[in-house]
Amino acid sequence: MSTEEHNTEWKNLGTRRIANVKMADFPSVDDIVHEGLMATPRSGEMVDILLVNPPTPDGGLWIRTQHRVGRRTRENMVWPQVSLAQMAALLHPVYSLKIIDANAERMSWKEFEELLDKYKPRYYLTQCTAPTLQNDMYGCFLAKARGAKTIAFGTHVTPMPRETLVAYPALDFVLVGEPDLLIRDLLDHLDNKFDQREALIKKMIDEHDPTWRPSMTEDGKPILEGIKGLAWRRGDEIVVNAPRPFIKDLDDLPIPMHHLLPLDKYRMPLINGPFTFMVTSRGCTAGCTYCIKHVSYQYSVRLRSPEKILEEMWVLKKLGINHIHMYADLFTVSREQVVKMCQLMIEQKINVTFTSNSRVDYVDEEMLQLMGKAGCKLISWGIESGSEQVLKHARKGAYPDKAERALRWAKQAGIMNWGYFIIGLPTETEATIRQTIDFAKKLPLDIALFHVAAPYPGTPFFFEVVKEGWFRPGTRWEQVDMDRGTVLDYPGLPAERLLYWQKRAFREWAFRPGPILTYLKMLLSDASTMKTALDVGLQHLRWSSSEASH
Repeated sequence: MSTEEHNTEWKNLGTRRIANVKMADFPSVDDIVHEGLMATPRSGEMVDILLVNPPTPDGGLWIRTQHRVGRRTRENMVWPQVSLAQMAALLHPVYSLKIIDANAERMSWKEFEELLDKYKPRYYLTQCTAPTLQNDMYGCFLAKARGAKTIAFGTHVTPMPRETLVAYPALDFVLVGEPDLLIRDLLDHLDNKFDQREALIKKMIDEHDPTWRPSMTEDGKPILEGIKGLAWRRGDEIVVNAPRPFIKDLDDLPIPMHHLLPLDKYRMPLINGPFTFMVTSRGCTAGCTYCIKHVSYQYSVRLRSPEKILEEMWVLKKLGINHIHMYADLFTVSREQVVKMCQLMIEQKINVTFTSNSRVDYVDEEMLQLMGKAGCKLISWGIESGSEQVLKHARKGAYPDKAERALRWAKQAGIMNWGYFIIGLPTETEATIRQTIDFAKKLPLDIALFHVAAPYPGTPFFFEVVKEGWFRPGTRWEQVDMDRGTVLDYPGLPAERLLYWQKRAFREWAFRPGPILTYLKMLLSDASTMKTALDVGLQHLRWSSSEASH
């Protein structure tokens, strides 16, 4: 140690007087960063709006559409996001856009984030369903963190826009109800692009809402209160505007931009090769209490003309699509429309096959024969129950004897039958479940699926469950899932028993010679789908033999 160091007087600096506490003055670089230090210049790949079906909650395949619910699929179905393609057609070319169907692409969240960074959207649009809500909002969070305005639509947020906006701060807007024209109206207000509206858009808005006026201040800022159907934030307040009228004439809608979708990724059981959806109508006249249509298109049935349907069909044909699912709340809601469409398909020799849904009381033998001749390969029937008691309470209006007759007519017309059943609707007992299983085994079905009843928010079934106290305590929206669990606890029929009977019903129906033969035919029909068919079989086997969970 040097002499200098040795002679330095040691001083404890902790003996000094402590200064008074000063006002906090934290450094802020927000403005600098926002204005450009870390801002990415907009390039040719960047878009105004990204229309998104995000990655799934568990990495598996889920089916979701604009006015339906979301659920896992053990059938390896991949549903086309035609609703996004429809909205894209209403936004193009004024707004640059991309569609991401992360479910169809089996995309991870990491890959999805890379696309967000690549496209840098100013607006981010996603659909929301009850069992995928948290997952859907995570996508909004990622987009919001990158500077996008976030927008949600769908069957979950329509009946509860306020609750969703409160619970998820990363969400900016909710489109309540029919979103097609609403998304265009919102973006035109936010970007002040009314002068760029095409004649078709002007016509549609004028006809579906004659009271519409631009809601803008004198200096060109949007007045969001005037946008019908919009839920939004005004500071800390959540505002839900007046409802938007339905689009009156579906023929006015431009043909969806199908080419923006990954068409080669969409699959359906018993159908070889890719397929897609085509909307033929919106709304349904039936009053089934459990149906999500009560919060989507409701009873306002609007038909597309057969001529317009054929026009879109030819577009799809040129894109290499030879199979189409006629997507509607109820495809056969108008006999006249279906008959004319089939006649045009035959006359024009379009050589396209199709599938559809129906009710057993909205068909007749002559119509089914014509559908078969035109190329109908399969009908999905909402049969639900073999108990008249259960059907009557659910306001289904279709009784078991009608189901037997309708399915027999379809078989005679060369059409396969896919039956959907619901376990656990109100008034259900173990005896009525037994009745449904026995009834399903009697019907000429090629495929049967048994779901547990799901009280989706806004349906009459939901309100009945709330009133009677049938929700299991601690229920989360993600548990309202017809394919994997249940939130119902009936007196004498708790959740565990409903799940037990769901799996038992499937086992009893499926493990018989007829269904096994159908599965083997599916397995051997097309080498390219053999791996998928094996996967489907293994999924069902594991699921049906697993312990019930909730």
